[in-house]
Amino acid sequence: MARPIWSGALNFGLVTVPVELYSATEDHTIHFRQFERGTSDRIRYRRVNERTGKEVPYEDIVKGYELDSGDYVLVEREELEQIAPGRSRTIDIEAFVDLDEIDPIYFQKSYWLAPAKEEFNRAYSLLIEAMAKTNRAGVATFVMRGKEYVAAVRSGGGVLALDTLHFAADIRDPAKELRKLPERAQVRGKEVDMAISLIESMSEDWQPEEYRDTYTERVLKLIEDKKAGRTVTAESEPPEPTTVVDLFDALSRSVRGRKTGERERGGGRKRQEKRQAKPEPTDFGDMTKAELEAMARDLEIKGRSKMTRGELEKAVKSASRPRRKQAS
Repeated sequence: MARPIWSGALNFGLVTVPVELYSATEDHTIHFRQFERGTSDRIRYRRVNERTGKEVPYEDIVKGYELDSGDYVLVEREELEQIAPGRSRTIDIEAFVDLDEIDPIYFQKSYWLAPAKEEFNRAYSLLIEAMAKTNRAGVATFVMRGKEYVAAVRSGGGVLALDTLHFAADIRDPAKELRKLPERAQVRGKEVDMAISLIESMSEDWQPEEYRDTYTERVLKLIEDKKAGRTVTAESEPPEPTTVVDLFDALSRSVRGRKTGERERGGGRKRQEKRQAKPEPTDFGDMTKAELEAMARDLEIKGRSKMTRGELEKAVKSASRPRRKQAS
């Protein structure tokens, strides 16, 4: 069983819940050692004094901040531990925001939060239920391993999830990073319609278990083949870029190919049966914004992509009423 990597208290309002923080993800990347080609000699890195060339013990290394003049201000680890944010042991929720309003670019790493003791389960469960019903995330700050984080605390499948976020100052401006910002090209209406048709034909429910790290599988096969002395087979090259002239034709053929494939697999019928099998919700307030957007798309509500959750709920309710009257 995993051990918590951080423990402290979650604070929202006057409510305090002792919690433990656990990693929600793991790294399964294949790690290689470095060798000199033609030998079995390992390449190693050492901390050496650039003037003397001698290796320096870890405990004798201090941090240095370079000034504009080229000089350095040296700082001891103990000095860093003594200043703010210090040895904070709390996750302080400062506000609740709509989860859909957080741009994905801000998300950094995910963790699970668990109550430290069973006696705190009620307050913990209350926060899960309230945030799930409102689709809200608690924006909080906390300190872990000598670094301050801003985080989003949210309901995540029966437990509390904590996602560390980038600070606004960490997000780079594309206008400053790209060699040249792409100009908004003029596109024809029929090209947009065909692109939408392709997107709709490729739309399905999010099923993360269907995606796996195929590159790591190829690396493992490469290692096994080389170990067994087998010939390594190269993969095919990626396709050539689509030219502007062929754009509409490529979209059209893509849509036709999707429809043909669905007929052969029966996928279109299965998805339609799946949608029809879903019971019509009686309480729109329990639905997430994504679920309301899906209903708005089926009801062909215009302008849905720019609506807030509240506006979507009202629009779906309004568009659903006539259908119910006709059905009765």
